[in-house]
Amino acid sequence: MAKKVVIKDIVQDALDTSIQQISGYDATFLYAESPTSPMHVATLTIVEGSLKFEDFREILASKLHKIPKFRQRLLNVPLNLDYPYWVDDPNFELDLHLHRIKLPDPSNWKTLRELTSALFSNSLDLRRPLWSVSFIEGLDDIPQVPKGSVAIVTKIHHVMVDGVSGVGIMGVLFDKNEKNQEKEPEKPKPFEPDPLPDELSLLLKSGYSFIKNPLKIPKMVSETAFSFLKGTAAGKLRGKQKQLHKAPVPKTIFNGSISPKRTWGTAILSFERINTLKKLMEVSINDIILTICAGAIRRYLQERDKLPLQPLVANVPISIRVKDSKLELNNQISNMFVQIATHIEDPIERLEFIQEQTLLGKTRHNAVGAKTLAKMADSVPFGLANLAAGLYSRYNIKELHRPPFNVTITNVPGPRGMLYLKGHKIVSIFGLTPVVDGFGLIIAAFSYNGQISITTTSDAKTMPDADKFSRYIREAANELEKVIQKRGKKKNTVAKIKPKSTSFFSALRRYLKKNPSLTKKYKGLYKIQVRLENTEQHWQLDLTKKEGLLRKKDVAKPKATLQISDENLYKLYKGKVLLEELKIQGRIKLQGNEKYTEKLVQFIAEFLAR
Repeated sequence: MAKKVVIKDIVQDALDTSIQQISGYDATFLYAESPTSPMHVATLTIVEGSLKFEDFREILASKLHKIPKFRQRLLNVPLNLDYPYWVDDPNFELDLHLHRIKLPDPSNWKTLRELTSALFSNSLDLRRPLWSVSFIEGLDDIPQVPKGSVAIVTKIHHVMVDGVSGVGIMGVLFDKNEKNQEKEPEKPKPFEPDPLPDELSLLLKSGYSFIKNPLKIPKMVSETAFSFLKGTAAGKLRGKQKQLHKAPVPKTIFNGSISPKRTWGTAILSFERINTLKKLMEVSINDIILTICAGAIRRYLQERDKLPLQPLVANVPISIRVKDSKLELNNQISNMFVQIATHIEDPIERLEFIQEQTLLGKTRHNAVGAKTLAKMADSVPFGLANLAAGLYSRYNIKELHRPPFNVTITNVPGPRGMLYLKGHKIVSIFGLTPVVDGFGLIIAAFSYNGQISITTTSDAKTMPDADKFSRYIREAANELEKVIQKRGKKKNTVAKIKPKSTSFFSALRRYLKKNPSLTKKYKGLYKIQVRLENTEQHWQLDLTKKEGLLRKKDVAKPKATLQISDENLYKLYKGKVLLEELKIQGRIKLQGNEKYTEKLVQFIAEFLAR
């Protein structure tokens, strides 16, 4: 007997919010899926000691309830009229996702890399939960890998995770405590999948979503336009606008069609070593990593006589997650495009160029707003975007235009301390990332337990010798370290140079004498802390008395402190940068009472606008 259709039930299903729809940004990873471009991410994890497969399976089964999407699959809306929904898979079986493999002979690092590449090259079944785990035994003869160790290759579709949420999954699967070796895993919780929604319910749900947000596209356009104008205002006020892309993006060997076979290699660097270079040069960890990668790319292309005159442009993903959202399994990232100075031979000049580019990129990115950028994808109908992606790939449209960027370089901060799996140490973690037609090279830096692994993923056509490129990364790091240390020694031997910001303080002292009334308006005791090459200067700004006082002296208990580098303070004084611009970029740090930090900023702004 046919089931009676009850309108009330259908409407309730349409209003039901228990099933989650993927976002427009998540959907882009479905658009890009093709036979040559599986869109999953992966990790290769080396686990020390003789972890048994049965124990690992038991641990995995006991934690599935903590990662609900591991037992969910995507359900398409009829006719692809809207983005798919995550639904419980009524046919979920753990053993369809867990595989046990013996490393073929010869048991060495090259064989493990080739096996991992082969596993990574295979697509996930989009009809099932979008993950798989391969448990690899037989690593005993690999140098630098402890005897009895196993390797675990975990693949998860990019529609489900980004780098940060991937780290969140590690926090569920692995332990921070070595003592859990004797602890029995929890018993697997029974899985009672919710019934699948019918097609009519999905159509009504999508219709309701559109009715609820009829002005989504106009609103998004207006927000974007306003934010863009805000982002360009700073440059207009200075009379000139610095551009991130002064030269057109060159076409390189990384921007052609790719093959289905993946290649990858990795270079392991000490985090302390990278952090030391960061401190010496007063840049970010990301700037150092970009510079190292740029050095390797420059050498790789130069050896093949394929190095363009223009600098390559890197797509640098930026996490827009709020704190404590690591286990929200979706993509919360935006993108920044950075020229990586492959046209510059000197490593320090390359680093300085890249730092300037990343600071400019952050200014624009923060002004426009990452959330606004992420909303753009939600305004594109799923079926239309899916069709467009297919046509783009099928008709090789990438050959008709310059690429928007050449390479993706991503940096994901991982766990700082040692992780364990049933008491066994997690020795190393390497990240593999998807490549697509037109973008055949992606470099992923991942920090874990005092190490940074810089892993290159490509394909056999674009970069058949990924191991050689990894060597270039190590050598680029050595070269950068050498020239930075050499420069540091030279600086220690030369006579002290008068700080550039001296002119700022001289002018500020004169300004105070001419405007004694400012002490009443900005009353308070302040400190300006200036970072020099190898030391700091502390300036006391005393506006508590009738006549303001400025002198080179530390302040024990200032109401507010402003920290800035000598170079940036000089640029600020000369009008080469704006105060608000430095704040957005994080090149000014403010400490103290909020009321007084605001007063200090206003005082300096008034002085600069004199």
